[in-house]
Amino acid sequence: MLYKSLKNFKYKVSFKEAVLTGQSPEKGLYFPEKIPVLKKKIIKNISNYDEHHLMMEVIQPFIGNEIPHRELLNIISNTVNFKININNIYDNIYSLELFLGPTMAFKDIGVKFMSGCIKYFCKELNKNIIILTATSGDTGAAVANAFNKIDGVKVVILYPSSKISILQEKQITTLGNNILALEIKGNFDDCQMLVKKAFSDNQIRENLFITSANSINIARLLSQIFYYFMCYKLLFPINDKLIISIPSGNFGNICAGLIAFKMGLPVKQFIAATNINDTIPRLLKTGIYNPFPTQETISNAMDISDPSNFSRIMYMFKNVNNIKKLVSAYSFSDKETFEIIKSIWANYKYIMDPHGAIGYLGLKQFLKKKKKNNTKNIFLSTAAPVKFLDKISKGIDQKISLEKKVIKLLKKEKKSIQLSNKYDTFKKWLLNLD
Repeated sequence: MLYKSLKNFKYKVSFKEAVLTGQSPEKGLYFPEKIPVLKKKIIKNISNYDEHHLMMEVIQPFIGNEIPHRELLNIISNTVNFKININNIYDNIYSLELFLGPTMAFKDIGVKFMSGCIKYFCKELNKNIIILTATSGDTGAAVANAFNKIDGVKVVILYPSSKISILQEKQITTLGNNILALEIKGNFDDCQMLVKKAFSDNQIRENLFITSANSINIARLLSQIFYYFMCYKLLFPINDKLIISIPSGNFGNICAGLIAFKMGLPVKQFIAATNINDTIPRLLKTGIYNPFPTQETISNAMDISDPSNFSRIMYMFKNVNNIKKLVSAYSFSDKETFEIIKSIWANYKYIMDPHGAIGYLGLKQFLKKKKKNNTKNIFLSTAAPVKFLDKISKGIDQKISLEKKVIKLLKKEKKSIQLSNKYDTFKKWLLNLD
């Protein structure tokens, strides 16, 4: 399997090079030259596969022989080593809980798989790797955990100052070792801009071996396809196609879902649910891509106005009209998010974090126009509510028990490096990195 740059279709690389470089020289995201279609018998007999072998079936066609079967299965076993749960909230509404991993967010599987691939490929390298990652909250925590204490790898995590939750910040800034946390004066788009500029800077590329752990990295993206096949397995047997609502920020997770659809997963509709940073809902309505300045919300991991992964979705579907046949998009305010968290708790004793709440709102908005509701309707719960205690209504927050590891983490000392959002300042710091 080769991967083409979406800025230059003639430029193609191996899976290994796509993972280790993150982006093509002209700042293009990598995408598979073709999307493999799974054999129908795999989906028909999905209940016969355990989690590890199901992920192997999903991911191996994208990797070919670049990672030997035994090594790949070992990476997968170390990746999927915690539970993925589906919770029937009421009637035919389900929450796919992806937050049961070590950092309590859906990013754990994608980042752990990517770290396994990089560790395997690093065996053949005689140089240190620097991983640059911009985060709006959960990615940074997952990356810090997955790469902590790995020899030959330094991790530089850029996060927007005062715009992530207290627990998210502690997860990023308290590990030390080879994890460096840069607290940027700005928003997530500023952090992402700094990372993107670094990848296109010839001086940096000549002096440093850099790659990314954001969903722009193809290993992160492809491993998230597994969520959707796992969802189908957990609901099996299913007579109808699925309707899946995905809280969307940088649009990597919904991009993975759309790849799963192209591979043969029977999904009837995807819903991209955003907060008030509504670039994509407006695009699907007007046909115009016009990012506004990013606004801060309680669903901070989705405070993104210029989502990188949407270029991959456009490549898959060619134009906006084709996307609209399969994807609906809605945006919601903080007030609506607060209210639905309270309502679901009051009526069903289920606690949602602000991101999962937006996924639920998107699902309910779409279902309003359906005359019959006989499908399996799923919203993705992407983070544990405990990560957002400061953003959940009083009364509900008292129902969330703090695990010992969370209490211990909150007591740890934060260690970050504060920088402006000016690229020259960041570049100077990066080039002087020991």
